[in-house]
Amino acid sequence: MVDKTSNPVLLKVRGLKVAYGGIQAVKGVDFEVHEGELVSLIGSNGAGKTTTMKAVTATQPINDGHIEFLGENLKGRGAWDLVAKGLVMVPEGRGVFTRQTITDNLMLGAYLRKDKAGILADIEKMFSIFPRLRERKDQLAGTMSGGEQQMLAMARALMAQPKVLLLDEPSMGLSPIMVDKIFEVVRDVYAMGVTIVLVEQNASRALAIADRGYVMESGIITMTGPGQELLADPKVRAAYLGE
Repeated sequence: MVDKTSNPVLLKVRGLKVAYGGIQAVKGVDFEVHEGELVSLIGSNGAGKTTTMKAVTATQPINDGHIEFLGENLKGRGAWDLVAKGLVMVPEGRGVFTRQTITDNLMLGAYLRKDKAGILADIEKMFSIFPRLRERKDQLAGTMSGGEQQMLAMARALMAQPKVLLLDEPSMGLSPIMVDKIFEVVRDVYAMGVTIVLVEQNASRALAIADRGYVMESGIITMTGPGQELLADPKVRAAYLGE
């Protein structure tokens, strides 16, 4: 993969600390994401990955640290402000609007936009990326399979025209066939030029497509490097790939 670390830094996190009821879940995390990168954050369940993503997107209060997006300090910013700026997350568990149709979910993803023609064009674009959604466009989201809901959640996030897209555990709970499809879609979205932060327990799949990776353990970053190098590292393979 092409080294993109000379590209502008879009997202920078320094000294991030997050606590739940006195328990320090994130203990001073540093990481950054450059324009055009696919960065994977891997770690076991409970390592602090999701908490870190929630803190970055202002859906979880932080105790200390500095988060910068597009050169601007995000302190005091609400989650809605960040979506408007282009920092968009697909949360763990998908969070689709179950009693709305697929098309309505996509429209809701563009709720901050005013360009009606552009919105309609992007819905068609989403249907081309996710053909299953076109087939079910008038179906209620709650009646779809988990994998189809994951596709919808990703498409809805893309409707917001993100500058950085954060994907939190997109393969969790899906069948092997659907996991393959989701990672194929992640690669397609990345190929479109979208900068991606991929949070995954499936370390081998996440690192295989990443420009760079971060390994998180017990609330701290313990390793970082190019995705392929981490994938080949004996410590990573022993801890996360069962070798």
